[in-house]
Amino acid sequence: MAVFEQTHSGRSELVQSLIEKHLKPRDHYIYGFADLTGLVDRQFGDFRYGISIGNKLDDGIIDSIKNGPTPEYYAHYKETNDALARLSNRIASELNRNRIETLCMEPTIPEDYPDAYYQETLRSRLSHKMVATRAGLGWIGKTALVITRPFGPRLRLVTILTKTPLRNDSDPVDKSRCGKCVICVEACPAEAATGQLWDITLDRDQFFDAEKCRAQCKEFGYNMLGGDRRICGICVSVCPIGNRVTNHNST
Repeated sequence: MAVFEQTHSGRSELVQSLIEKHLKPRDHYIYGFADLTGLVDRQFGDFRYGISIGNKLDDGIIDSIKNGPTPEYYAHYKETNDALARLSNRIASELNRNRIETLCMEPTIPEDYPDAYYQETLRSRLSHKMVATRAGLGWIGKTALVITRPFGPRLRLVTILTKTPLRNDSDPVDKSRCGKCVICVEACPAEAATGQLWDITLDRDQFFDAEKCRAQCKEFGYNMLGGDRRICGICVSVCPIGNRVTNHNST
């Protein structure tokens, strides 16, 4: 057991060093490791461990969101997702060269994604949010966003799956830390959130109506962005966690 733990620790330190050299500037990123045993679809086979990486969104762009998405936010959202996809592939390639087998998951799913399960449920086969909570990066807020200590919901996530067990230095987060705050609930133009606090026993549909959110995002896209561009951002902007204006980083 001691030999296994030493190998396990050494492998985790190697992965940390390989990841961190790609995270520039370093203070714009968070990452963590997650044991996903029993939590991932069987299609992923032995890829039962996850690396969750979050990239901070630009405060000025997020602060500019008042009554709906701006063209700048839409462009920044897409650029950040594209950058995270490239970053995760670079990291995965280097891990593969070090005999750590990986599988990259795209940061987001296009609206026309040809998957009946997604179209019916608005759920992906692997939830970046779930991996982030298992990695201890944050919790799920009342409008179904991941809320992190340094950035609040002002980030985008990507996941790299691996077959290699990695030591997680942070405990998984099992319940919400939003407390009595309802700022995002009251600001949501779709009225999609019930205000109920998330925990790992609670299904998303019990506290957040993703269909209402999707319909509102579609309306915003046509009215404010000139096409079928489904995005909002209001709840990201108003959340006090990670907001430089309120300087609120904890509950």
